[in-house]
Amino acid sequence: MASRNHSGITEFILLGLSTDPHVQVLFFVLFLIIYLLTLLGNLLIILLIHTDSNLHTPMYFFLSHLSFQDLFYSSVTVPKLLENLLSQRKAISVEGCLAQVFFVFATTGIEACLLSVMAYDRYAAICHPLLYGQVMNKQLCERLVWGSWVVAFLDALMNILLALNMDFCALQTIHHYSCELPSLFPLSCSDVSTNSAMLLCSALLHAIGTCLLIFFSYVRILSTILSISSTTGRSKAFSTCSSHLTAVILFYGSAIVRYLMPTSGSPLELILSIQYSVITPLVNPLIYSWKNKEVKAALRRMMIKYLQCLSTEEI
Repeated sequence: MASRNHSGITEFILLGLSTDPHVQVLFFVLFLIIYLLTLLGNLLIILLIHTDSNLHTPMYFFLSHLSFQDLFYSSVTVPKLLENLLSQRKAISVEGCLAQVFFVFATTGIEACLLSVMAYDRYAAICHPLLYGQVMNKQLCERLVWGSWVVAFLDALMNILLALNMDFCALQTIHHYSCELPSLFPLSCSDVSTNSAMLLCSALLHAIGTCLLIFFSYVRILSTILSISSTTGRSKAFSTCSSHLTAVILFYGSAIVRYLMPTSGSPLELILSIQYSVITPLVNPLIYSWKNKEVKAALRRMMIKYLQCLSTEEI
């Protein structure tokens, strides 16, 4: 593939976040800590939801899949970033770069779809509480999750198949810490108008499709909350949505701007990419557990069981 489609080019150079060796060491420590905390936080959420029967509800079912997706998402880019921060020559093969492009694109799409599904779940819970159990049944929840993965992977596949036909004429440098599809367009010496149009259509369809579902879900949710006469009831209803709304703003605010802005290698471009590919997977477990009494209670129960097991072993 490399010899035919890429004119003999076998690798790219990722310029990363800094060329200063001392800064690179600091970045390595910082991103290693972030990555380990991301793994710990999301694995803990998955473990809590699967072991505590009180969390076996549609909302937490979707949250467990979001946490699994965030593990996957972070692992697509951060390990290579850590490797390059300690390497003298920050190279990535063409095949490795295209594989990373595919998985970055797919995981971004999955995250967007899951967040829209979770918005619909909150709409069903708040606007139709008596029918919630029937509407959000196990079969529908599983279909929504699998549908999110299938749609995102098909979208990524269509874009990467077009990217395989791009020609790269000389040793190229990518002004980024990872391979993302927009970053490859300036490096191609072949026509990328079809690729750009496909990327724009994919970004708009994902953004418009999922954003519209989230928007209309929250319009109905807000209308329902405002119709509640009790202040306590309004506060309780809104608290069930606040975590999800925060996650939506963090992810969409950076991802949409990143994929629609021209590729320039600017600091803003890097910051936006770090926001949705590194920071979002880290903070999602905190967002969904910080003010969530059910998650906190499940964590306390798990800690009590763990301490009881330790005391039993000592005896």
